[in-house]
Formats: sequence, C-alpha cells, structure tokens
Amino acid sequence: MIVVTWNVENLFRPGGDSGPRDASSYRAKLEALAATIGDLNPDVLALQEVGQPEALADLVDELGSGWTSAVSEFPDGRGIRVALLARSQLSAIEQIRGFPHPLAGIQATDDGATSAEMGRGALKARASVDGWKVDLVTCHLKSKLLSFPGGRFSPRDEGERARVGAYALYRRAAEAVTVRAAATELLDGQGQQRAVIVLGDLNDEPLAATTQILVGPPGSELGTRGFDSPDQGDGQRLWNLARLIPEQRRFSRVFRGRGELIDHILVSHALATAVDRVDAPTQALPSVTTTPSDRRDEPASDHSPIVAEFTQPAR
Repeated sequence: MIVVTWNVENLFRPGGDSGPRDASSYRAKLEALAATIGDLNPDVLALQEVGQPEALADLVDELGSGWTSAVSEFPDGRGIRVALLARSQLSAIEQIRGFPHPLAGIQATDDGATSAEMGRGALKARASVDGWKVDLVTCHLKSKLLSFPGGRFSPRDEGERARVGAYALYRRAAEAVTVRAAATELLDGQGQQRAVIVLGDLNDEPLAATTQILVGPPGSELGTRGFDSPDQGDGQRLWNLARLIPEQRRFSRVFRGRGELIDHILVSHALATAVDRVDAPTQALPSVTTTPSDRRDEPASDHSPIVAEFTQPAR
C-alpha cells in the first residue's frame, strides 16, 4: 500500500485572485501534478490547497479512470480546502470542522472576535487497500505565514505582528486538538489492530508543540529503545513517520532558503510496524516567501509530496 500526502499549491481554475491567470498555465499545472502522481503511483492520496471542487474534478480527469474522491465542504477565506483520492471506494466520509467539547473558542482578531471551528475543515474517510481497512484523516492546519487585516502580508508594527502570530498559534493548536479528537475516536484504544492514518500539511515541524498534540501519549517513538516494547499507550498513539525519511531529504518546503518538514504522515501501531519506506522525493523546491500569490502561475508545487509504503504482514 502506497500512501501520499501533498500540498499541491493553488489548485484553482483560471481567473480569480489565486488561480492561474490563463488556461495554458492551468493546463500546465494539471499535467505537472498528474505526471508526479502517476510516477508515485499511490493507492491513497491526500491533497491540500485544492481550490474549487471543479478543479479537483479536472485533476481526477487528468489522472484517468479508477479514482474516487472526497473533498472538504469547508474551505478557508482564500477558497482552499483538503481532499482525499483513492483507487478503491471511499466510504464513511465525514466533514470535520468544529472544535471538540469542552475546548472553547479562541481569540481570532484584535477586536476580540472568537472562533470555535477550523479555518479549513478536515476530512475523514475509509478505504480498503491490500487487505487493510484504512481510516484516514487529512488536514491543513493554520499556516505560519501570517495575513493581517485588509489582506496585508506585512504588519503595521511589531505589536501587530506578535499578536497575529499568537492568534495563528492559538488556531493551529486548537485545530490539532480537533484532528487528534477525530483520530482518538477512530483508534478507540485499538491502534494495534486498527489501521489509522492522519496526514496532511501541519504547517509545523515534527517536534513543534502542535505536531506533538497529534502524536498522543508520549513514549515508544520511532528510533527509541521502547519502540519494540508494548506499552499501555500503543492503542491510542500515532507514530510520525518523519524520522524514516532519509536525512538529506527530510524537508517538504523551503522557506527563505531553509528546508522545513511541515507535511506529515502519522500512523497507528498496526501500520507503524509495517512500514517499508518513507520519502520526500521532490528536492528541487523553490524558496518561498510570505506572499503566496507570487507563484499563482507556477505549474509545480512549492511542497514535496510525502510518500509512505506499507506491506501487510503474512498471516
């Protein structure tokens, strides 16, 4: 089973404020994305930064027959959302948006307005692949790239920069809690038997506090002496496969010249013991800045896909 997560960057139809300016640029983007996906040959594919559902449908058409898809009904203000594609039928599709009780709303703006839902909804679905019934949750957590009132990408002063950074961190943490709640429900304390995958653009690196929220009970991480020893947390824990990516390729985006690993695949115990390989294969990534619209006509994504391959143990 091959599982891929990929932020495909600005997958919009032509026109508008975020999509390519003309049909030829859009066609080039669809062809480039489809070629990469074809080379990776995934059984399950999570996508982030999908614009209109029609743009997703165009990509699915470009990929050819045999794919089923589900798309989030809750995009952010820019119109981007997450989606899942699979070569088998997707079932148990569920939209995830509201923060789980009793998590309260978080401050979102200087005027004290609060929010109690994800800025971009997450998506849950089930697929049957290579003898596994796999439960999937894909998400695109709040970006570290800050936007300021009026659509500005630059703050008026240092105080505004710090405050807006805090609002973004509040949201990303609350969104991580929301996704973790969905994973906890799917695991139901039976992660040794249940195949559960949380994957997407977490907008932070493996050791960030928000990423660690998703991992669950501490201990027994990959690469530790306790990994091969059962413990009481194994039924609820998720393992981040990041450390299995070859070190020289352990990044999925380049920001101001620095490689960052912000796209992740986390799996339950049943899958953590069945991993064959994990990689971030696209290394010729552009260095991006804080203005996402700069790349609206580029055919390639500014993120590398993250690829994980699993083998079902013989029974």
